[in-house]
Amino acid sequence: MTGEHRLAVEAVTLAYGDRAVVDSLDLVIPPGRITVIVGANACGKSTVLRAMARLLGPKSGRVVLDGKDIHRMPTKQVARTLGLLPQSPIAPEGIVVADLVSRGRHPYQRALSRWSRDDDQAVAAALSATGTAELADRPVDELSGGQRQRVWIAMALAQQTDILLLDEPTTFLDVSHQVEVLDLLTDLNRARGTTIAMVLHDLNLAARYADHLIALAGGRIRAAGSPSEVLTPDTVGDVFGIRSEVIEDPVSGTPLVVPIGRHHRDRVSV
Repeated sequence: MTGEHRLAVEAVTLAYGDRAVVDSLDLVIPPGRITVIVGANACGKSTVLRAMARLLGPKSGRVVLDGKDIHRMPTKQVARTLGLLPQSPIAPEGIVVADLVSRGRHPYQRALSRWSRDDDQAVAAALSATGTAELADRPVDELSGGQRQRVWIAMALAQQTDILLLDEPTTFLDVSHQVEVLDLLTDLNRARGTTIAMVLHDLNLAARYADHLIALAGGRIRAAGSPSEVLTPDTVGDVFGIRSEVIEDPVSGTPLVVPIGRHHRDRVSV
C-alpha cells in the first residue's frame, strides 16, 4: 500500500429528508496520514464519513476519489480502494473469526470464481497484523470488545485498501482497549502507508494519534490542521461550548484539553 489515493469532499450538502446536516462542505483527507474528525454530538461527523464511504448520497456537491465522483464509480472498484468500519457493526450469529475476516475479500470475487491463494494470503496477513490469528476458530460473539474490534479491523484489512474509514472505533471500549485499537491503526499507517480517517469523541486521544485534525461545528469546519493548531481554548469553546485549559500532554507532547466545569471555575484564571 502506498497511501497515494486522494479522497475529498467538494461543496457537499448532506441531509436526512428535509433536515440539512452538512452544508456546502469542502474537506480533503491527506493521503498517507491519520485524520481524526471531532465535534459535538449531531454536528455531522458520522454523516460526513458515511458520505465519503458512499453510504449517503449528497443533496449537492460530490465526494471525489482520485478525481472521480465516487457515486459514479463501480462498486467493486471503490471497495478495492476504500474500506469502512461502521459504528457498532453486527456480525452474523455464530460466525467464526476467520469467516468474518474472509468477507473482506468480497470485492475480489467474481461470478463462478474460486477462492485463491491470494485470498488466503490476504486473510492470513490481516489476522497476523491485528494479532487475531489465534482467534481464527472462535465465534465472534464470544470475544471481548477489544478482540471483536480488532477482528473487524482485520476484515477491513483483508480488503487490502489504501484508505480506511472508521466511525468511532473506540466506542464502548475501556481505556486499555481504546489505546490498543489506536496503536494498531497507527502501526498500519506507519508500516503500510494506509490513509486513515476516523471519527473520535475523546479529544485527548484524537490529539495523540492524529496527524491531521478536523473540528466540525454545525456541519461546517471550524478548524483544521495539526492538533496543536486546532485544539485551542477558543476552538474547544466554539465547538463544544465549554471552557477549558489546553496544556502539554506529559506523555506525548500533544495538546491536552482540560475541561473547566462550573464547580471549578473559581480555581482557574481562564
